[in-house]
Formats: sequence, C-alpha cells, structure tokens
Amino acid sequence: MAGDEASEKIDYAALRRKLDEAQAVLEGAQVLSPERRREVLVERARALSESRHEERRETVSVLAFHVGGERYAVPIDAVDHVLESKGMCPLPGAPQYVLGALVSRSRVVPVLDLRHLLGLEGGGMSDLARVVVVDVSEEYIGLAVEDVDGRLDLPRAELGHPPPGPFTFLAKDRLMVLDLAQLGEPTAMGQS
Repeated sequence: MAGDEASEKIDYAALRRKLDEAQAVLEGAQVLSPERRREVLVERARALSESRHEERRETVSVLAFHVGGERYAVPIDAVDHVLESKGMCPLPGAPQYVLGALVSRSRVVPVLDLRHLLGLEGGGMSDLARVVVVDVSEEYIGLAVEDVDGRLDLPRAELGHPPPGPFTFLAKDRLMVLDLAQLGEPTAMGQS
C-alpha cells in the first residue's frame, strides 16, 4: 500500500491552481476558469428557461372569500387591499346594495353588500367581518365579505362557463370568479 502511494506522482502545479482558486473564492474574487464559467452560465440559462416555462402555465390568480354561505373570488390584480369592516359609516340615500363607506388609505371607499347584489341569504352586518378593496376602472370599491381564504392560482383549463350574472369563471369546486365591471350594473343583476 505504501508502495502504491509512492508510485503515484503528485501534480503540485494542479494542486496549487486548485488551492489558488479556492483561496480566490474565499476572498470573493471568484476567479473561474473559462470552462467552469461556461458550465455555470449554461446551468443558469437552463434553470432560467425552466422557470419561465413554469410561468407560462396558464393560471388565473384570484383572491377567494366567503359571503352568504358561498365561495367567490376576484382577480388578484384588481385587489388593492383587505381590511376589517369596523368604522363603516352609513350613506343616506344610497342604493340598498351599498352598506356604507370606509376611509382607507386617504380615500373614501363605498362598500357593497354582495349578498344583496347576488341575491344571497345572509345574516346581519356582524357576519361581514372583512372588506376587500378592489380597483374597478380606477375607482376603488369595497366588497363586504364574511371571511377571506386567500390567494389561489386556478388552472385555466379547469375553469368552466359561469351561470348568468356578473361572473367570468366557475371553478371545479363551485368557486365563482366575479366580473367586477358588471358587478354594480343593475341590468346585469336583473334589477331595475
């Protein structure tokens, strides 16, 4: 065994290069050989292309919530923020589907009762614990909801056609995605 070790020659020049490279990495200089640099760049390019491929997967990102015993959602890019429904002020003379208004982020935000707009049964105001503030054509409105589930990424291939009303999609688990542009239109809701 000792003879085998003695017969192997040690390449001190290669060993010294490796030690110098290791020292450079430790000192932050990170001197890489052209071959190793090319390998690193190829690996990074492959990882980047795979991540872009994953992003192309067709999904619809929504914020899901409960109201009137049902699950609904709005497109995540329309959501400005979510807050508690405390401090809502009534708006005398407003339509029945307008619960009141909140001051949020230096804006007065009217709060809509989705139960009324969607023809749902529901309890009183105490059930509506949260307000989802959305941006609809540069106008901010609040949607009073019972509870917020959070963000969901729904595969577009699994979305079906919704029932009549202000909806864009129907997910497999009966989650309906609201069309915010149609939501307040009386004709879309069958109201006069």
